[in-house]
Amino acid sequence: MKSTFDLIYDVVKSIPKGRVATYGQIAALAGNPRWSRVVGYALHVNPEPGVIPCHRVVDRNGRLSPAFAFGGANMQAVLLEKEGVEVSDGCVDLSKYRWEP
Repeated sequence: MKSTFDLIYDVVKSIPKGRVATYGQIAALAGNPRWSRVVGYALHVNPEPGVIPCHRVVDRNGRLSPAFAFGGANMQAVLLEKEGVEVSDGCVDLSKYRWEP
């Protein structure tokens, strides 16, 4: 049986390049819409940063995560922009880039 974190990581791995998902969206897809904070913690301790693309997860308003989670100031924005996602004032336009599985 998979752990809660494994379920979360499986969903995050499914987010395609050039798209983002919210913590709540990941929680719901992983099995429990109340796991938003658990998603944040799971991503903070991501065991495979190059494999589990936690940079594609944003908050419900499209805001990026604090810099420490990605190894430096603006690193999440840099990674998203490399994938073609526009970042403006630390936010992503969810109407344009939100992943719809």
